[in-house]
Amino acid sequence: MKLGEYVEYDATGLAALVNAREVTPVELTRLAREAHDEVNPRINAVIEFYEDAETVAGADGGLFHGVPFLRKDTGPTEVGRLQEKGSRLLKGYRSNIDSYFFRRARDAGLRTLGRTTTPELGSTIMTESILNGVTGNPWDLERSAGGSSGGSAAAVAAGITPIASGGDGGGSIRVPASWCGLVGLNPSRGRVSGGPNGQDPAFGLTRLFVLCRGVRDMAAALDVFSGPHPGDPFVIVQPKRPYVEELLQRNGILRVGVARTKWGAVDVDPEVLEAVESTATLLEEMGHIVTDIEPPYEPSDYVKIWLGLSSYSARSLEEAARSMGRAINADTLEPANLKVYEYGRNLQRREADLHETLQRMRFSVGESIEAFDILLTPTMPCGAIPHGATCSATNPTVSAEEFTAADAALCQYTGVFNVTGQPAVSLPLAQSASGLPIGLQIVGRFGDEATLVRIARDLEEAMPWSHRLPKVRAGG
Repeated sequence: MKLGEYVEYDATGLAALVNAREVTPVELTRLAREAHDEVNPRINAVIEFYEDAETVAGADGGLFHGVPFLRKDTGPTEVGRLQEKGSRLLKGYRSNIDSYFFRRARDAGLRTLGRTTTPELGSTIMTESILNGVTGNPWDLERSAGGSSGGSAAAVAAGITPIASGGDGGGSIRVPASWCGLVGLNPSRGRVSGGPNGQDPAFGLTRLFVLCRGVRDMAAALDVFSGPHPGDPFVIVQPKRPYVEELLQRNGILRVGVARTKWGAVDVDPEVLEAVESTATLLEEMGHIVTDIEPPYEPSDYVKIWLGLSSYSARSLEEAARSMGRAINADTLEPANLKVYEYGRNLQRREADLHETLQRMRFSVGESIEAFDILLTPTMPCGAIPHGATCSATNPTVSAEEFTAADAALCQYTGVFNVTGQPAVSLPLAQSASGLPIGLQIVGRFGDEATLVRIARDLEEAMPWSHRLPKVRAGG
C-alpha cells in the first residue's frame, strides 16, 4: 500500500484490509509515520510520534485491528508516556496509570502512535500554546483548527491517522470537527466510562470520545468505547444492539427542533444559517416534522458555571504544581489561564451556587426541547477563525471574565449540551464560499446515540462530504 492509498481509507476500511491480510499493522504504522513526516511540519498537530511506534501493542482482530490512533495530550493517560497538557507547569510529566479508555482502545486493535497538541490544560477552543506552538487548520493554515482537541482534528483531516482521541467539556470535540471537516460526537454523560481513575469529571460536563471522517467509524467507536465500569456514579441505559447494526436500521418520523437564531453573544454567519436552512429542508423532504426553537437557556448562566468551576481547577493546579515541584506563575501558566487560576483561588461563591446554576440550566433546556426527538443547530456560529483570538489562552490582554465569556460566545450551541448531558454530533454538511468546512450539530435525547447514528447516516448519504479535501493532506 502507498501513502496515497492509505489516506483514502477510513478506520473501518483499514481494519478490514488487515483482517483480510492485505496489509499488516506494522505497514500501517509506517504509512502513518510517512504521513506525519510529510504534513506535520506544516500543521503542527502531533507533538510526539513515538520512537517505538512499530512495536506498540494492539489486540489481533477487533473492530479496529491494526488501525493507527493518536492520543490527545489531555484526558486519558498511557502508562509511562508523557502527558504535559500543553503546559510548562507539567513539562516532563509521565503518567503511572494506564487509563481505562486506552485499555479499551488496545483491546479493539487500535495502535496509539503518538500525542496530539492541545491548548494549555484544554482550556479553550484555540489550539495554541507557549509550550507547543500554534496548530494550523489543514484547510487554511492561517486559521485555527479549533480546540481543545485541535491537534487530533488536524491530524485526522490531514491524513496522518483516520481516527484520534478527543475530549469534550464545552465543545472540544465538536468545535474542531466543525472547523476541520470531520465527524465529532460528544456522547451522553455516562456512555463512555472514565474507568476507576476518571469517572464523571467536572460535574459530568466532560466526556471522552474520538474524531473521525465518517459515520461508520463513529458507530464502530461507540461500540469500542461504550460501556460501564464498576463504581461508576450511575449506569446509563445500554443500547438494544451494537451501534454498527444501527447503520442498517431505518429511522421513523422524527420531530426536529431547528435553531435559526443565535444562542449567545456572537451573531451567526449567513453562510452557516444557509446551511442550517438547507439541512432543515432536507429533513422535511425525508418526512420528518421540523419546527423552529428559541434559545433554551440564558448565556450568562453558562459563563457563571465555568467561572464557578475555576475554584476546583485552581485546587487541581496547586496539586499538580506540588507534584512537579514548580510554582504557579507567569513562567508556568499562560496569561489567560493564570488569571483564571487567580480568579478561582479567590472565589468566595459557595459550591451550592454552582449546583443551583447547573440545575437551573438543565431544567430550562429540558423543558424547552422536550417535544423534540432531535435538534438541528449550527455547531459554531462561524467558520474557522484566525489564530490569536480573544479566547486564546496566550492572550495577555483579557481578564478571566472576558476570556471565559469569549469562549462561551463561540460555543453557544455546544456547551449547553455538556451541561444537560445529551449526545450531540457535528457533521461536515456544508462548505463556505471560501472553501472552509461548516459543521452542523445534531442533538439527541439523553442516552439515545442510536437515533444520532441513524440520522447521521441518512445525512451523510444525502449530503456526502468525503469528496471535499483540505489543502494540506498527506499523499496529495
